[in-house]
Amino acid sequence: MQFGPETLGMWIMARPRMNEAREAFWQLRSAGLSIKAASDKVGCSFGVAHGWVRECGGVPPRPRVRDSKRYLTLDERETIALMLAAGRRQKDIAAALGRDPGTVSREIQRNGPPPKHGKPQPYRALPAHRKAMKRARRPKEAKLKTQVELRDYVQDKLEAKWSPKQISHALRADFPDRQDMRVSTETIYQSLFVQGRGALRRELHQCLRTGRAVRRPNKASSGRRAHVPAELLISERPAEVEDRAVPGHWEGDLILGADNKSAIGTLVERQTRFVLLLHLPTDHGAETVRDALIKAIKTLPAELRRSLTWDQGVELAKHADITLVTDLAIYFCDPHSPWQRGSNENTNGLLRQYFPKGTDLSAHSAEHLAFVAHQLNTRPRETLNWQTPLEAISRLIATAA
Repeated sequence: MQFGPETLGMWIMARPRMNEAREAFWQLRSAGLSIKAASDKVGCSFGVAHGWVRECGGVPPRPRVRDSKRYLTLDERETIALMLAAGRRQKDIAAALGRDPGTVSREIQRNGPPPKHGKPQPYRALPAHRKAMKRARRPKEAKLKTQVELRDYVQDKLEAKWSPKQISHALRADFPDRQDMRVSTETIYQSLFVQGRGALRRELHQCLRTGRAVRRPNKASSGRRAHVPAELLISERPAEVEDRAVPGHWEGDLILGADNKSAIGTLVERQTRFVLLLHLPTDHGAETVRDALIKAIKTLPAELRRSLTWDQGVELAKHADITLVTDLAIYFCDPHSPWQRGSNENTNGLLRQYFPKGTDLSAHSAEHLAFVAHQLNTRPRETLNWQTPLEAISRLIATAA
């Protein structure tokens, strides 16, 4: 059957009459008439009437007031089917329905029939509506509970301390042609945190950056003050540092152990997010931090020694000595402004997976710090378009050479 503009217009005009026939049909069914008798009385075919019954599972639909346009109705799906058959564009269909074109496009992709022998099949309203209703049923069984291969992959990556977002993107890269190996970041979090959705092992929440068993807002960090010359404040830092276009600018801080008696120094390169860890086994006074920083910075090529931004802690009181020996410019953040070292703050949060708060950090050897740094530097990062920091900094060094 061919659908032209005239046929399509006549069908759309007839839709209100079809709705009236459907309501009359259900009234007759409620009075005890058979499907055949009720369909004859309202003037529709047995096939159409039988479709109404299958759509509702044999139960008369309850009248409801549709207070939003979030979900497509069967009438709208019938319009989509007829307009597609008439060769109309999805944009025109969306305009006729008063919908966004993306809504129509997603409806066809999600609820239309799959291709057969490589050829697209025509969209049909009733099967599409059934498919949408089935998908909307609640409660749903968790995807990670039913798909064993996907669950094992996610659990392995969580044990390697990958974040849910990193896992979600890695699945697309590792299984590009398998839609069954897809899971959103939110689904992973729900499987860990939401009661009744726990498809993953409960103890895996300890592998997350926060280690928390429940979701809660982050607490504000407290800053520290120390006297810093005005010419070394972050406001005096060159503008090239801010946009991360030039490599060699670093952010640094200490993470502290139990009772602030032990510490590990952290350095993060702003452009590549490459991490260096400073071994401070005895103390974290100004002279010890100075010596550890000089030792670490001297391992870097000259093009990666431009500046270092630190908070106003007394552990960097010997900053002038560091600049004199390494030719590295040092700047200090404003008090109580950890966001001015955003990359370093984020990295310190990641490091707490390996060095929990309230523990003795002096117990970790230099070799273990190197291992942890390597793990962070070989994890894909969203901000690097899912490259690793090691890949990014290696490319920089190779280019400079």
